Amino acid sequence: MSEIKAEEKTAGENSGEQDWEAAKAVFDSLKTKVPRPPKPQNAVTIAVSSRTLFNMVAERKLYEDEGLEKYVAFQVEHENEPMKPGPAFPFVKALMNVNTRLRELYPDSEELFDIVLMTNNHAQVGVRLINSINHYGLTIERFCMTGGKSPIGYLKAYMTNLYLSKDSEKVTDAIEEGIAAATMFMPEKESDLSSTQLRVAFDGDAVLFSDESEIIVKQHGLDTFFEHEKEFENKPLAQGPLKCFLEALGKLQRKFYAKNERMNCPIRTFLVTARSAASSGARVLKTLRSWGLEIDEALFLAGAPKGPLLEKIRPHIFFDDQMFHIEGAKELGTISAHVPYGIGQKYNKGKLIEQPKKK
Repeated sequence: MSEIKAEEKTAGENSGEQDWEAAKAVFDSLKTKVPRPPKPQNAVTIAVSSRTLFNMVAERKLYEDEGLEKYVAFQVEHENEPMKPGPAFPFVKALMNVNTRLRELYPDSEELFDIVLMTNNHAQVGVRLINSINHYGLTIERFCMTGGKSPIGYLKAYMTNLYLSKDSEKVTDAIEEGIAAATMFMPEKESDLSSTQLRVAFDGDAVLFSDESEIIVKQHGLDTFFEHEKEFENKPLAQGPLKCFLEALGKLQRKFYAKNERMNCPIRTFLVTARSAASSGARVLKTLRSWGLEIDEALFLAGAPKGPLLEKIRPHIFFDDQMFHIEGAKELGTISAHVPYGIGQKYNKGKLIEQPKKK
């Protein structure tokens, strides 16, 4: 009996796969230049909000000043006018370039980036969003428009690997659900970004790694921190909220390496950390090694400002947990994303800030 149940279970599991393959076969038989989105379980899914993909500052002000009905009416009235690019726009374009390269090397593979528009906009606004996406030639086929409700509950259903929003509360909720997420900011000046290589820069502590070491810095000072890191140099740090996204990038990078394309890989990753190399850098590098992950460039700044160096790197996105690093980066033209995680949220420029009382 147990064998029969096992066979029935396998058949049930396979039915969904067979349905997908049948649908894909029908789709492939149709003449179209539009690539079919990959299966979510195979893809690296990036969920972006409408306000990160497009610059909707004026529309947001209208909503806040005059309410939902006026906002929706304005969007419908202007639905044939494309919205201007927002902070996530260059990042999304770079993801699409990586997909193009992957399809050239692996025509049948579904290990690709899949971009989902995740927004609490009303469905009536969807026409302008679709028209804007088509105007710029973006490949975004999956939408989630929740009509004023938070979309966070849908992130796991969409198998999201990274969520980018302008709403810090939603980002915090996503991180609490175990999903990599960050709040995006527009740079204060434009930079000339690579059109052929996706460049992603990460802070270390409280971004790729947990905030365990940063807690020691904040509570006991640098000398105790240096001693702690030396003592535990061979003990890997716990993972932080963005570790899984670096892991997903590394998986796609290895597909290019397998085709002898390491030197021409369209994905490049950077570690940009305030740590000192000699005093506390070894534990970071050994942690990445223990995870089986590579970082293309590791930059230890020993407390120096990150903005000038990021200005040279010109990443499509830079992740950091501390707002003063975000502010310094965006002042010099870097598209930045704040990761609201860890003890750093209680401090500003090294000073403890007053925390709101819990209700």
